[in-house]
Amino acid sequence: MGILTDIFVFIFGAVLGSFLNVCIYRLPKEEVDEEVEISIAQLPSIFLRQIRAITTPPSNCPHCKHPIRFYDNIPIVSYILLGGKCRDCGARISRRYPFIELLTAVVCLVLYRKLGLSFEFFVTLVFAALLIVISFIDLDHQIIPDILSIGGLAAGLFFAIFRPVFKELYPKFNILDSLYGVLLGGGVLFLIALGYKYIAKREGMGGGDIKLLAMIGSFAGIKGVVFSLMAGSIFGTIVGIPAMMIKGENTKYAIPFGPFLSLGALLYVFKGNMLIQFFLNILRA
Repeated sequence: MGILTDIFVFIFGAVLGSFLNVCIYRLPKEEVDEEVEISIAQLPSIFLRQIRAITTPPSNCPHCKHPIRFYDNIPIVSYILLGGKCRDCGARISRRYPFIELLTAVVCLVLYRKLGLSFEFFVTLVFAALLIVISFIDLDHQIIPDILSIGGLAAGLFFAIFRPVFKELYPKFNILDSLYGVLLGGGVLFLIALGYKYIAKREGMGGGDIKLLAMIGSFAGIKGVVFSLMAGSIFGTIVGIPAMMIKGENTKYAIPFGPFLSLGALLYVFKGNMLIQFFLNILRA
């Protein structure tokens, strides 16, 4: 029974990954320019427009625009059977699609093994799905859509109301933990961005990263914010310095920070407490 459940969870994760692919492809097309002033009253209509963009029209080949048949839309499997090509026009299909489906399936299975079929599993899976979509959109377009960051922040606060009711998490994570995480996450990066702008006389960090860290705080609290920021900075340095050397660019070479923050947040979800305790023990030694 355990193996069958694992298989079902893996398949569910792959299907979710297929949906995330749609979000990654379509959401940036509906993103509103951050320089355009938007009133609060416009936000619901913008969010509805973005949700409509995700759900319609049905999936189609980005090259020939032919609708994808249901049997050609099976996560991972269809890509293999079609040899990575569109059935109608023969155009190559990006390897990213099955990669994201596989990544989401693995994340889903690992979370299930860690948390079981519980409310905390559902909450953490939503969090991980948001981080995956944000990472790949930021890599492609250097933007983080508000429907993901602000919408995710609101979801994190909403879930925090109910998380203490369930017994999977100890110590209990409550709405105050979520609020403190939002305030610290948004506030820390905002101050860093202001300081960098004051010293360097140019923008160094976008508002999307600030909203992303606030969203991470709504799901993971203060510890999650600190861990994600430190881990993201380490990952960003490891990748960024070689990238600038290869490109032959100076420090103005733009590398999106969102994927590194997201990677740090995912690492916190899986092994954060263990790693924090490990480093504390080193400091005490």
